[in-house]
Amino acid sequence: MCGIAGFVDFNKNSTELDVKAMIAPLNHRGPDGEGTLLLKNSEAVIGFGHKRLSIIDLSNNGKQPMSLDHLHITFNGEIYNYREIKIELLELGHQFRGESDTEMILHAYKQWGINAVDKFIGMFAIVLYDDLNKEILILRDRAGVKPLFYYQKNDLFLFSSELKSFQEHPNFEKNLNLDAVAAFMQYGNVPTPHCIFKNCKKVNPGHFIKFDLKSKNKQEIQYWNVYDYYNKPKSKISYQEAKKETKKILLSACKYRMVADVPVGVFLSGGYDSTTVAALLQSESTKKLKTFTIGVPDIGLNEAPYAKDIAHHLGTDHTEVHCTEEEALEMIKDLPFYYDEPFADSSAIPTTLVSKMARKDVTVALSADGGDEIFAGYNRYDFMVRYGKKLNKIPSFFRNSLVGIMNNVSSESLPILKNKYNFHNRYEKLKTVLKDPSKKEIMLSLSQQFTNKQMSKIMKNNFSELKTMYQSNELLKDSNSSLSYMMAVDFQTYLLDDILQKVDRATMTHSLEGREPFLDHRILEFAAQLPDNFKYDNGIKKRILKDITHQYIPQKLLDRPKMGFAIPIASWLNNQLKDYVEEYINKDRIVKQGIFNWSYISQLKTSFYSGRKEYDTKLWYFLTFQMWYSKWMEN
Repeated sequence: MCGIAGFVDFNKNSTELDVKAMIAPLNHRGPDGEGTLLLKNSEAVIGFGHKRLSIIDLSNNGKQPMSLDHLHITFNGEIYNYREIKIELLELGHQFRGESDTEMILHAYKQWGINAVDKFIGMFAIVLYDDLNKEILILRDRAGVKPLFYYQKNDLFLFSSELKSFQEHPNFEKNLNLDAVAAFMQYGNVPTPHCIFKNCKKVNPGHFIKFDLKSKNKQEIQYWNVYDYYNKPKSKISYQEAKKETKKILLSACKYRMVADVPVGVFLSGGYDSTTVAALLQSESTKKLKTFTIGVPDIGLNEAPYAKDIAHHLGTDHTEVHCTEEEALEMIKDLPFYYDEPFADSSAIPTTLVSKMARKDVTVALSADGGDEIFAGYNRYDFMVRYGKKLNKIPSFFRNSLVGIMNNVSSESLPILKNKYNFHNRYEKLKTVLKDPSKKEIMLSLSQQFTNKQMSKIMKNNFSELKTMYQSNELLKDSNSSLSYMMAVDFQTYLLDDILQKVDRATMTHSLEGREPFLDHRILEFAAQLPDNFKYDNGIKKRILKDITHQYIPQKLLDRPKMGFAIPIASWLNNQLKDYVEEYINKDRIVKQGIFNWSYISQLKTSFYSGRKEYDTKLWYFLTFQMWYSKWMEN
């Protein structure tokens, strides 16, 4: 795991000092060393930079950027099956000087070209220069675990693991993309492939960019697509055989992610996904697995007792840390630096805290993200399957009348329900679902904080709705069950732009490599073809995964409501963060920025502080944007 940055400068003005400047702010991604490479040819000056977090082959043989004949690479990530591929290359006559997966990539590309990626099991952001063919190849892994940004303007092409690198290049032009600002306010992140700055983009997962230096022609080509597997006919396999095969692939994925020359641990929340990972790995090892969990009891976020019971049952070497509310709050002021594109998922706070704690004992930690998206674990899937068709049968007059009533009734005034997990946010989203209960609109309603109509009132200037994977029509009619639709969309939106971005930044903040066994592409390819009822069956979410886990853990230790990493945003905004709200969200600042209409924000603030608790996430979105803007646009 590392940080990469660099440029292709057709003006030939950039220098090695510019490469060094671009990788300097990425030190948290790779504190173990750095390297630069400057190459000049008749077309351009090419600069590659690398910050190293040593995981595999800790010697200088693993140092980057790395070269092999006419090929040069800077690479962030891990190819877990590199040893098998290396054996294949050795049999073909290749000779290696070290044991790194980076060197294997160079040899694999020399042997098979871009088709080498079909052999890779891993997470990766790769930039490779072929001096013979005068081509730059920019490649991102299938799920998008590793981030990769690029900027292109005025014959200058920049790339980096994080946006902050671009601001270190003297010819980068920092201009806000107002369309992306509007998208952030809707989703709490800027959807891929878009970016908060103009002329910047994210490389799409499962894609590579081929950049011809002679013609300056740039092509983005997809090499892997989640819909290819959801569109295949459902497997005729029996449930028992499916369970056996799912377990086999999961175990393989977990074992691959233990490959390292440094200590490895597992984040354990006590939920099904992390428990499955820990149980499979501990069952295959006589050595105690290191597991980690965190609790912040002051704010009601405490999965530690559940995780402790699981760890005790499995016999892992378990570490449990309790943090205070003050520690969690203290972290907020640093979030805009590490999340250098606006990001509003408040669970970034506990995720960063648990990463900080784990880094004291290990350099690699396995996380269990992706289980919900692949095996149907979210409550919204349950909602869609149970109520989607029923909602459509209700006449629009009655639905709109109910919305009118809800607009006049605060979620805080509803007894019992007001104390349920995430109720206030769900209450607000239910109103938009009632307005239009079509499959696509339910998905958007459950994913957006603000509708397009609301955004037209919020934004001071006109904006265009960005095209995202929420608008995808790639799922074929024959494959188009509500469940498949939601899981496929979530895999390419919420998982990619929220969960994976959060985990990457949270772990890298403390120089910890996060690995995602559920996002082994073989799992998705197999699970997507399973019948829906193997995943969701009469209200049972993650059916097949739960049945596998119960082979190791008694059901009574796991059957509890889904908790999540919820932060008490409403309470904080009303109390500890109220000064932040007044500092960053005030009339003078908003008017001076010229981005938002103060009248809308003022009304939102007044409503929230008058008791409309369901507006907490909306106000939090404004606060996180304003803090980001202060850090990266004003300073």
